[in-house]
Amino acid sequence: MSDICIAIGNLQLIGFSYLGHERVVEPHTYGVDKKGHRTLRAYQVRGSSRSGRVPDWRIFHESDMQFVSVLQETFEGPRREYKRGDKFFSTIHCEL
Repeated sequence: MSDICIAIGNLQLIGFSYLGHERVVEPHTYGVDKKGHRTLRAYQVRGSSRSGRVPDWRIFHESDMQFVSVLQETFEGPRREYKRGDKFFSTIHCEL
């Protein structure tokens, strides 16, 4: 089982660098998108992004995620806007 799935199962935050920005996210869904990329849908709670909008929902391609670490810090559970069975994914490996 991947570290991302373990974090989802334990409601743990994940930290990583993505496209030059440090991120801390609440992971919600991990799988393969319809273009074949291993992908994480998460709610970014800290760090920065190109858009400057934090907190906000984000999609991350695993191939662009660097220095991934599962943090000891936990979160409450799914965000209100979250829907299981996300249609963005062709395959879901794990989800809240």
